[in-house]
Amino acid sequence: MKSTRSHKLLSTATPRWRSTPNRMLAGLTLALPVLSGATAAQAQTVTIKYSHFLPANSGFNQKVALPWCAAIEKDSGGKMKCQLYPSLALGGTPAQLADQVKNGVADVVWTSPSYSTGRFPRTEALELPFTLPGDGLAASRAMWDYVQQHAMADFKDFKLLAIHSGGNSVISTASKPILSADDIKGLKLRSPSRFAALFLSSLGSTPVNMPLAQVTEGISKGVIDGAMIPWEVLPAIKVDEVTKYHMEGMAHQPGFIQTPMAVMMNKAKYDSLAPELKAVIDKHSGQALVDLTGKAWDEGIADTRKKLAAQGNKTLVIKDADYNALKKTTASVEADWIKQANARGLDGSQLAAAVHGIGSKYLSK
Repeated sequence: MKSTRSHKLLSTATPRWRSTPNRMLAGLTLALPVLSGATAAQAQTVTIKYSHFLPANSGFNQKVALPWCAAIEKDSGGKMKCQLYPSLALGGTPAQLADQVKNGVADVVWTSPSYSTGRFPRTEALELPFTLPGDGLAASRAMWDYVQQHAMADFKDFKLLAIHSGGNSVISTASKPILSADDIKGLKLRSPSRFAALFLSSLGSTPVNMPLAQVTEGISKGVIDGAMIPWEVLPAIKVDEVTKYHMEGMAHQPGFIQTPMAVMMNKAKYDSLAPELKAVIDKHSGQALVDLTGKAWDEGIADTRKKLAAQGNKTLVIKDADYNALKKTTASVEADWIKQANARGLDGSQLAAAVHGIGSKYLSK
């Protein structure tokens, strides 16, 4: 009887050690939907790491990068947002940005193909002297047309979002005004690219390869006499504070040297996006982004001109005869590039002719 009673007590009572886990499981069950909801919300937010080399107060960052990021966040309903890294905050140099985005260190970068000699051979034609309009929007549209038609193979390792003009490089000097080819002879001038260096060398100048961040100090200390830099960039790095003269051609003439700029995205990052997020990126890239940057550059050019005039800086417009003399003296730059392009299996003459033709079309608009 005792054993039967004991058995009944064990079978009918609910032990405390069994009830506690049940209550814990119930609590966990209630908590799971909350946790799952938070995780899902986090998973829906895609962060785009966007790196470039100009300061946060630069025209590019303020008028292009920030508005683009705001647009994709808005149109994605907050599912996509940017983390901007101006001034190379992710490390490296401007020349390394292409590899950073290719390797996934950054998701989007803004840099120049010019900084990677030989890597974008068809795009190099955009740097030939006297080919494209000097303003931002027209030159950017011309560059985008050219790349779409002739140079997309250069960007097979990237998702190309836009190509635009970095602006016509004006020649800024500290103490000597330049109005002719002869005035350039013997000057040490910072060169923004290989083609600019060839351009300056053909005119008897000594081109100096110097990072943007060092240009202002280099001029102030007399290491260089001046620099070839686009209008829009001059105030961003305060070169306007250490130079007095800025030489350019007339508005109806092609600019001296253009620097193509590229906004590129990591291919794997783009491919990983949901279709609706890809659509947002596509909507705000291509022609839309080309126009955004081109208009921003024109605004920057106008703002810089006003700022420099107020400071007492002098804008020097070269006369037609001297402009034509510059073209004649620097003609070897294009001829040599055509030979080099041909040696790499490209049709250099055809690519050069394409740039001239597209540039001429936009110059007349």
